[in-house]
Amino acid sequence: MSNFLLAQTLNGLSFAALLFLLSSGLSLIYGVMKIVNIAHGSFFMVGAYVALTIIQKTNNFFLAAFAGGLVVGVLGLVIERGFLRRFPLQPLPQTMMITLGFALLIRDFSLLIWGGDPYILQTPDYLKGSVKIIDVVFPIYRIFIFVVAILVAIALWLFNEKTLIGAKLRAAVDDHEMAGGVGLNVPLISGCMFGLGAFLAGFGGVMGGPVFGVFPGLDFELLSLGFVVVLVGGRGSLLGSAVGSILVGLVDNFGKALIPELSYFTLFAPMALVVALKPTGLFGKE
Repeated sequence: MSNFLLAQTLNGLSFAALLFLLSSGLSLIYGVMKIVNIAHGSFFMVGAYVALTIIQKTNNFFLAAFAGGLVVGVLGLVIERGFLRRFPLQPLPQTMMITLGFALLIRDFSLLIWGGDPYILQTPDYLKGSVKIIDVVFPIYRIFIFVVAILVAIALWLFNEKTLIGAKLRAAVDDHEMAGGVGLNVPLISGCMFGLGAFLAGFGGVMGGPVFGVFPGLDFELLSLGFVVVLVGGRGSLLGSAVGSILVGLVDNFGKALIPELSYFTLFAPMALVVALKPTGLFGKE
């Protein structure tokens, strides 16, 4: 029983690491821009597809990880500057429908370019294999994902808390009207944040590619979990994204392992309870 608990906990934490890479950008985009980005799961999927192409050409996983994040980050900037900037800082249904439209377009173009077959990204040889943790054999690559997520979280915290740009970002999250009133270029901050969020999603897609692959439908499958993390943790909160990812990762993994018939209930019931008791999420602001 103890081995089962340890194995499921490790699996849940590795899944939480991927959820953090997806949800941190989603949370910050909403916190700054007030946009419910339906295309965020598509960014995750495209990052994995781009990395797949780079790996097939160069056999370099880390080049593929950077390229996947960069391509998706640029795509996010194009979408923000060309379309979403016409509806600045307003939680309007138009912005949600625009991102939904892009999600459907990206899915169709991905199907046209890469086809409908599922693919698994190849990991470097030195990240293959397993290690023994107490009495549980656990893949090295999943440990690597967890370490990468921790490093990304630290980098985002330093950026948000210790830099001038981070201070401007926090001001835009807290009160974008006041931030604009004191001279901050809120549209520029919003555009950069949308691009950063897209980059994180694309990078997360590359990290997740060797675990559960990439296939048409991956976008909306993970998007729902990303929204659960944001709602539980709190919109615009990095700490909320981290805590929410861990909670959702563990609950989802244990729910599927213990009572697979009720796995959706075990995941969404706690979310509904948190939102009912604290509508802004665990670490969200009023």
